[in-house]
Amino acid sequence: MKKINNDIYLKWFKDMSFWRKFEDKCRSLYLKQKIRGFLHLYNGQEAIPAGIVHAMDLNKDKMITAYRCHILPLAMGVDPKNIMAELFGKNTGTSYGMGGSMHIFSKKYRFYGGHGIVGGQIPLGAGIAFADKYFSRDAVTLTIMGDGAVNQGSLHETFNMAMIWKLPVVFICENNKYAMGTSVKRSSNIKEIYKIGFSYKMPSFCVDGMNPIKIYEHAYNAISRARNGNGPTFLDIRTYRYRGHSMSDSESYRSKKEVNEYKNRDPILLIKKYILEKKLVTEKKLNSFKDEINKKIDECVQFAELSNYTNVKKMYSVVYNKKN
Repeated sequence: MKKINNDIYLKWFKDMSFWRKFEDKCRSLYLKQKIRGFLHLYNGQEAIPAGIVHAMDLNKDKMITAYRCHILPLAMGVDPKNIMAELFGKNTGTSYGMGGSMHIFSKKYRFYGGHGIVGGQIPLGAGIAFADKYFSRDAVTLTIMGDGAVNQGSLHETFNMAMIWKLPVVFICENNKYAMGTSVKRSSNIKEIYKIGFSYKMPSFCVDGMNPIKIYEHAYNAISRARNGNGPTFLDIRTYRYRGHSMSDSESYRSKKEVNEYKNRDPILLIKKYILEKKLVTEKKLNSFKDEINKKIDECVQFAELSNYTNVKKMYSVVYNKKN
């Protein structure tokens, strides 16, 4: 297991602070109609990419997720300028501006989307893992879904086959309690989502989603199990989104009191508290990161603003096969 040293704590603080600011900026740009279509923000869930990416081998491991997909590719190394440009629909975006918010994609960094169909990415993730096993590639695929996807039939078929074939895949549920707006307590007969994996004799665990250390430990064990040929693991990571499901969500299904209670467990504050208690740096130094982050965000926006829109003909060389 990799050591979580002082440099990692500082990196986590800087990364999570940047990710939070990136999403806040996206919200502002959406309200100004610079970003169109749907927009699903990641605020509150930053501990997940911090923990799981530290456990991955970014030279070969892969990731696939649903449509709340801006921050995960950032954590894997995708340039934030290209992600912002994709949100603007510009040709310098990760999908040449033709995917938008819900379809961030990077073959170079092995991030395979961004999928708009609820649960649609689950069998695809297992398929990527199947290919890696078939071709004897030493890689693990992290397949991420929301709690609203776990009752899809495709999940159960995928879990069954992944266990039979001992695929090198880790299934992760970003369980933020409400799916699109309906509580797990009201939508599922199984309230403890991780227990779904028990039906397939899949090692399954409930994880504190506000603590990147706990996430890292579970992710590392799951990835190691998959890489060693012992098959998949299911992690039910209990997190919380501070924003609505999307920009059109009125959030009438939860109280402000509940949101504030979870904000008191903010993963950024958790890491900040540790840094200050251990006197790794001063609070003044931590606050100085804000200027660096704001400058970086402004550079992303400027890059997107100055980029050109994609010519529709580009679609025939990127999305469609010109020979057909």
